[in-house]
Amino acid sequence: MTDVPTDGIRVVLADDQDLVRVGLRIILESEDGIEVVGEARDGREAVDLVTALAPDVVCMDVQMPGLDGLAATRELVAAGTTAGILVLTTFDRDDYLFEALEAGASGFVLKNSSPEELVAAVQIIARGDALLSPDVTRRVIERFSARRSGRQGGQALSDGPAEIIPAPQLAELTEREREVLELLAAGRSNAEIAAALYLGEATVKTHVSKILQKLGLRDRIQAVVFAYENGVTVPGRV
Repeated sequence: MTDVPTDGIRVVLADDQDLVRVGLRIILESEDGIEVVGEARDGREAVDLVTALAPDVVCMDVQMPGLDGLAATRELVAAGTTAGILVLTTFDRDDYLFEALEAGASGFVLKNSSPEELVAAVQIIARGDALLSPDVTRRVIERFSARRSGRQGGQALSDGPAEIIPAPQLAELTEREREVLELLAAGRSNAEIAAALYLGEATVKTHVSKILQKLGLRDRIQAVVFAYENGVTVPGRV
């Protein structure tokens, strides 16, 4: 985890609608310390701009001509971009949500969110964190519940639940780190984890950083997915 860049947050906007980009620029640049350094009209232009400008955050629309926002996100993540990608859409749909998270996005925000919510999302992602709201966490949990039910659907009742074979990286975590991972997977913030475990918030941030490093994960969103895939925590226990 890192602090907000001391020289300000540099943002690239990617949306095929001119008026939307203008509105996003006005909202973001009304906040001290945020600068829009580039605008793209499609996913291909977004990839090129991010590669050239190395911004801190990309505000990425989903539906764009040519290369769409989800494909552009996959391409940037595969190329090792250091920019956090905030996916923006007018559609509150689970398929977009999960495709964005699986593509490697650091957050997902609806375009009808308030200006304050958009600014906060950009600031969170610029710190190197991921935007994981309780609602998003709930829907991630529900998706994994459905996946498990699907895997178990073909089994006889006597077979019991499908066996989960944990990834070997889990053995590298300390007991405290596993506790932090379980709370993180429940959508708890660093402050909430600190209160639950009677730790300082800085200590929790250190634990989260070590967890991501040991498990080879990009951010908190990937940590949630990992936790449910590997049985660290289960739906209904959060």
